[in-house]
Amino acid sequence: MKYKIISVADSKTLIQESKPMILDCRAIKDYKAGHLQDALHVHESLKESLVKRGDKQRSLLIYCYYGHASEHLAEFFHDFGFKDVYSLEGGYSSWKEQHQEA
Repeated sequence: MKYKIISVADSKTLIQESKPMILDCRAIKDYKAGHLQDALHVHESLKESLVKRGDKQRSLLIYCYYGHASEHLAEFFHDFGFKDVYSLEGGYSSWKEQHQEA
């Protein structure tokens, strides 16, 4: 696999230690309703900008609602040369569920 699927617990460690760029690929209405701190909403112009001028050495943490669409986007960025790309297992729903339990 070209990208890594990462658990919520491991993603919290990744965020603290590596300061990845966090990308939310859900619909804009869902992003506006709530998202991970410092996450950017992925839209076509952001994707194009990252592919052309993004720091390909910086880690990317990508999530969607349940963890499926983010896998496709993670593969996309990996194919364009990004070295450390992560897809959040279970997506935002898992993050929110585990964040509320903590």
